[in-house]
Amino acid sequence: EGGGDGGGGGRDGGGGLVCTVDMQCQMQAGCLETQLGCSPRADQRMDQRPDKDGVSMAVPCILYDDVVLTPERLDHTSHVTFNLRETIERASYKPLVPDQTGSGSKFRARISPSTNSNAEEELRREISKDMFAHMEVIGQFNLGFIISKLGHDLFIVDQHASDEKYNFERLSRDTVIKHQSLLSPRPLELTATSEMVVMDNMHIFTKNGFLFDIDPNALPMKRIKLTGHPVSKNWSFGPNDIDELVFMLADSGPGEMVRLPRVTQMFASRACRSSVMVGTSLTRAEMKKILVHMSELKHPWNCPHGRPTMRHLFDLSKI
Repeated sequence: EGGGDGGGGGRDGGGGLVCTVDMQCQMQAGCLETQLGCSPRADQRMDQRPDKDGVSMAVPCILYDDVVLTPERLDHTSHVTFNLRETIERASYKPLVPDQTGSGSKFRARISPSTNSNAEEELRREISKDMFAHMEVIGQFNLGFIISKLGHDLFIVDQHASDEKYNFERLSRDTVIKHQSLLSPRPLELTATSEMVVMDNMHIFTKNGFLFDIDPNALPMKRIKLTGHPVSKNWSFGPNDIDELVFMLADSGPGEMVRLPRVTQMFASRACRSSVMVGTSLTRAEMKKILVHMSELKHPWNCPHGRPTMRHLFDLSKI
């Protein structure tokens, strides 16, 4: 998935939380970036600062919530690295024990590919879409993830996957596929039931690039002729695609936009290329915009390629 791999820490995080001190991502099962589908790379930021003689020198530093902590402000940079890793370990391991209220922990799934379905089910149950807009931005982790807070719960949001899902749903909802007109109308051998599906969903067929000439006074199975079909550099479309759309519409909910699988694949590719990439430093306003956009999604939990958009880190009330 383009833009979904590469890019560890190592640059100014725009006022966010960026791991920049010796983060080698050796945690394996406990590494959030590995579990969320990113290919981590070792990197560190070298902050250019003048020494006592006024000569510019490179020093490692960590940017935390707009405060730069440099070696002279820290007893041991390794201690900072340990704390960051400990946070990752704690996020990936959540024992199944009741919380202090006795009602049981809301989020129990570990951050692991093997527990993706459980983690997604927990998010569906506990997080309504309007809650995204109320999340507080804490910062940016490794130029790939947004750390957000809702109540006493801390979450990690994949900036690329989330932005990609927003762009994908926008393209799927609004895009009208270009069409090519036929030299002469082509009769279609549709059943009477299929004809009714087409006539009741003309706007969906139009957005998918199909145009028809409809004669309501003609006999059943003779009322619709094809006058235009979608055009693409990579695929050709025809009557079989109309049959597929009819079948998909029969299984869809009222008012739901339906797209051919090949069109969905095209939108997923476009959305991926146009979305915020891993390795991009974001301002707080840009991070907040991604969270607000998630509140507008029909299905906010995965990108079109299946990559998780968000996971629960830990409950701050337990610290």
